[in-house]
Amino acid sequence: MSHLTTVLAAAEAHVELPMPTWVYGVIAAVIFAALLIVTLSYRDVANRHSHRSAPDAAAHAGAPGAAHHGSGHPTQGH
Repeated sequence: MSHLTTVLAAAEAHVELPMPTWVYGVIAAVIFAALLIVTLSYRDVANRHSHRSAPDAAAHAGAPGAAHHGSGHPTQGH
């Protein structure tokens, strides 16, 4: 049993990190901020390109099971 305790004690040796622990949090925050910017850059893409998809949407408006929700959203003048 003493050999097992010696091996377990050696396995718990202190490992020095390559940088302070708070730097890992900063790196994670920067990565998440970059991902947020990428995600928000795709915001409202469908409305910016609605002139390209309007004919296709009109063709599918009469399809069986199509939901009609009034006149839709107002355009942004594009």
